[in-house]
Amino acid sequence: MEKFDVGVIGGGPGGYSSATRLAQAGKKVVLFEKDNLGGVCLNEGCIPTKTLLMTAKTLELFKHAKDFGIAVADVCADHKAVLARKARVVRKLVGGVKLQLKNCGATVVKGEALVEKADGDGVTVRCGEVEYLVDDVILATGSVPVLPRIEGAADALASGFALTSKELLDIESVPQRLTVIGGGVIGLEMAAYFCAMGASVTVIEMLSQIGGAVDCTVAKTLQTVMEKKGVTFLLDSKVTQIAENGVRYENADGEGFIESDKVLLCVGRKPNFCSVSPEVGVATERGAVLTDDKMRTNIAHIYAIGDLNAKIMLAHTAYREGEVAVHTILGVDDTMRYDIIPSVIYTNPEAACVGVTEQDAQKKGLNFRCVNVSMNYSGRYVAESYSQEGFVKLIVDNDSNKLIGVHILGSYAGEIITTAEVFIGKSFDIEEIKKIVFPHPTVCEVLKEALFEL
Repeated sequence: MEKFDVGVIGGGPGGYSSATRLAQAGKKVVLFEKDNLGGVCLNEGCIPTKTLLMTAKTLELFKHAKDFGIAVADVCADHKAVLARKARVVRKLVGGVKLQLKNCGATVVKGEALVEKADGDGVTVRCGEVEYLVDDVILATGSVPVLPRIEGAADALASGFALTSKELLDIESVPQRLTVIGGGVIGLEMAAYFCAMGASVTVIEMLSQIGGAVDCTVAKTLQTVMEKKGVTFLLDSKVTQIAENGVRYENADGEGFIESDKVLLCVGRKPNFCSVSPEVGVATERGAVLTDDKMRTNIAHIYAIGDLNAKIMLAHTAYREGEVAVHTILGVDDTMRYDIIPSVIYTNPEAACVGVTEQDAQKKGLNFRCVNVSMNYSGRYVAESYSQEGFVKLIVDNDSNKLIGVHILGSYAGEIITTAEVFIGKSFDIEEIKKIVFPHPTVCEVLKEALFEL
């Protein structure tokens, strides 16, 4: 039996970053990963998607070249070349993770690990024929796609007519007609790419808005922008069947059928709780591992981070949860906050938000006010953008005169939102923020401009 201070099961963002931090702190660490280091994020999620979306953004920019005084003819994209670039980007980043783990002294074991028991002697983890005894273990096994209970879905997946985002990211040619089932973040980003590449895209969503729980103004405006680019949306609609050549659905207008060449299933993800023996007794709820604000499970010395606890299923949430788990193991006081986790939809324009939405504030009965300011308040935005739909929406608590929500639609939104997170997380007063000097011209200074409109 091999002995380590800490075992980390899962080599995604939360797992590899936790292993790195622990090793840097002098702990003897073993990281188990059954597939590829980097997890879903680096290999079949965040990074590959953003690589494709950069191509879509560049293609759109070329199509608007005349707006910048540039004459460009015969603009087209090579999807296979895009896939080749995506593969290079993934290889580079996965290679960087491997090097990082090697340099800090963490041991990486390829294989499927299972926590077999946890007692006074430590936590026993089995991987293949080898047993490992660790003082603490961090579970970071991520999530898997939810496969909807739709008639014909299983057969469509088996035949390749229906795909999850993993398979769609590797599809060799752009389908002429793509139907996306699910209008959340993944569905919107895939719709944006394939629409830019020439596909006829239809998004079917059961809710009355796209983007899941994003602010209503952001959802409505982003939908309008994407519709102008050619994406069709069917909201408040339920898919009833995936047939051989299309998708049947129903809504308030009755039943309908969309002929399709490919169907993307992206109705959500669920925790991948696969690395703990039932006898250990780790508590779960609806498949998610229960954790406290220090990432501890109900079993001493076992922690769970990332999508596995299903708090907020984003890679940067996993990073931060990993930090909290590491600090707890090292005896450093730290707690997890979920109220200031930012989120980004990497369409063009980007949508980013942090804090409460307008609908949240209304449901909670808060005394608040909103201001919605065009991104055209930023000189740099006007100089660099061909889009006029961007805006910043601030939500302020009237009782405290502090920001409680910031929602942005426009270029650089994903880069700006961290500034808003700091304002909210540190409870800055509005008058304090007004005194902050933003560099000019920058897009982020629109945040300050919006404050003077309150």
